[in-house]
Amino acid sequence: MTSVFFDSTLNDDARRSHLFKGEIFVYAPCASAIALCEFARELLKEAFHPYDPRTAQHELSVEEYAAILSKVKPLFINHPTSKKYVQGVLKDLGCDVTKTYFDVPRMRSATSDGYLTSGIAFAFHPHRDTWYSATLNQLNWWFPIYDVEPDNVMAFHPRYWDQAVKNSSSCYNYYQWNQNSRQSAVKHIKKDTRVQPYPEEPVEIDPQIRVVSKPGGVTIFSAAQLHSTVPNTSGYTRFSIDFRTVHLDDLIAKQGAPNVDSSCTGHPLRDFLRADDLSNVPDDVIALYDDGTEKDGVLVYQPPELTTA
Repeated sequence: MTSVFFDSTLNDDARRSHLFKGEIFVYAPCASAIALCEFARELLKEAFHPYDPRTAQHELSVEEYAAILSKVKPLFINHPTSKKYVQGVLKDLGCDVTKTYFDVPRMRSATSDGYLTSGIAFAFHPHRDTWYSATLNQLNWWFPIYDVEPDNVMAFHPRYWDQAVKNSSSCYNYYQWNQNSRQSAVKHIKKDTRVQPYPEEPVEIDPQIRVVSKPGGVTIFSAAQLHSTVPNTSGYTRFSIDFRTVHLDDLIAKQGAPNVDSSCTGHPLRDFLRADDLSNVPDDVIALYDDGTEKDGVLVYQPPELTTA
């Protein structure tokens, strides 16, 4: 059984222990998450002017829409303001910032009625982030930028927490993904042909859990939790923010969620930054997770030069 903890007062050590057992934590909007949403809305408003970002898909061609996303998403992801607010979120929600590491926050979009579901607006099939080389002690943090409803959020599939799903994660190497696939997302308009892990057997979508929170209302879950993008039938594009964290103690002890079905290679730990000073994960800790594929591609993805706001 999967439990959902609302506004829990558990400390971070206890929270991580529950998350590694498949529980889900949901928090009311905190000041830093609200500020990050406001910053994201400013960028989106400017990028989609004169249209409302939530309904711009009804005014623009798919190609025009994807081109806008290809500019505003990297700007948000790599902006120092975004990192600053993520640091604030972690402080607000009780993390030890001297031991918690995060990766840059992503801006996600889920358009309505199948308008754009590939490439830069990829609609995720049922998957675990551990199929994509996430470590078993990684936690995912997610919250909407605008108001959402049950028809445009994401779904958790808790029956698979400890049940394996036959999948193609053995085809996925994080460093090869950095080298061959990340930069090409905007080119995949009609169909996404990038090599990604997929289920190789039917997945029962129900029972499922959908969390509908206010903008800035944070949902935290394990990278091993099976989840998917809900088919959006709301008429509005859903914009959301997510980022990931790891804790130094968990990394050193190699404690985290169980691995029931992931067989990918590589890892993203070189991307993570410590929440107090933005320093990298120590090399000796990273070495604990290296698997010999480090020469197979690009260890750390470097985005192309961005136009500053």
